[in-house]
Amino acid sequence: MSWPVRIPADVEQDDRIVGGCTARQVAILGGTAVLLYVAYLIAGEHVDLLVFAAGAAPVTVAGLLLAIGRRDGVPLDRYLLAALRHMVSPKALASSPEQAPAAPAWVAALSGARSAPLRLPARGVIGDGLIDLGPDGVAAVAEVSTVSFALRTPEEQDALVATFGRWLNSLSGPAQILLRAQRVDLTPTINQLVEGAGALAHPALTAAAHEHAAFLAELSARHDLLRRQVLLIVREPSAGGEEAAAARALRRVEEGTRLLSACGVTVRLLNAETTSAVLASCFDPAAPPLPTDQLADSGEVITRGGHR
Repeated sequence: MSWPVRIPADVEQDDRIVGGCTARQVAILGGTAVLLYVAYLIAGEHVDLLVFAAGAAPVTVAGLLLAIGRRDGVPLDRYLLAALRHMVSPKALASSPEQAPAAPAWVAALSGARSAPLRLPARGVIGDGLIDLGPDGVAAVAEVSTVSFALRTPEEQDALVATFGRWLNSLSGPAQILLRAQRVDLTPTINQLVEGAGALAHPALTAAAHEHAAFLAELSARHDLLRRQVLLIVREPSAGGEEAAAARALRRVEEGTRLLSACGVTVRLLNAETTSAVLASCFDPAAPPLPTDQLADSGEVITRGGHR
């Protein structure tokens, strides 16, 4: 008999240490209090208490907002720090790991414009579709099918959970399950229906093909069609060299394929082209996928709206 186990919805949530506040919030509130106390010790004898309170109110409100405020799920202090880092960082980046090349003439003409190397965790895609993470090792990406859990009987659900638990217990390194929502483009399907309708054996079939193509066209015009993609990413450190790390990553994917097949789940390792497309779509999910020949080369300056 299986017993339910309560798992937090956000396993990466910061620990609460004092009064329901995290260490970051305590540091911000404590720093604000210390700043106001020091200011009172310096100016308290020379400024009326009401005047000092009026001047301290904006600082107090700012400290509270930084401590408890959030924007798009991100704490406000980290959001402002990221905005400040973005303002002072170069906007023209080159994918070459060496020294950044000189900025083009139209960039150099702008005041304060400068270029810098593009620092990404992924160095590129190597053989068998593996991602080279440089000093962090190698990552393998596989696409995983899904199964219906709610429609299974309690015995079948227990069997699925037990099989998934065996796979979790077999993990020897970091692994990530990534759920992505992708836009679906029905244009190739519609074109195929229209082109093949004339070759059908009966006029009724031809009419049905055209009606179905019109239905798909209307559906794609009225709705944003999405499909769910589940990816399994395993990472191996670079100990022993890149080839050894790649072999270990592939072996872990094979073990996952074997263990998860008992759940009716299919695990398919992505090739180099598909892995490159997944990485590119992660940078700009709303844009259509770019052909391989339109990706930026090493040393090419990358700007907004250009190569990526």
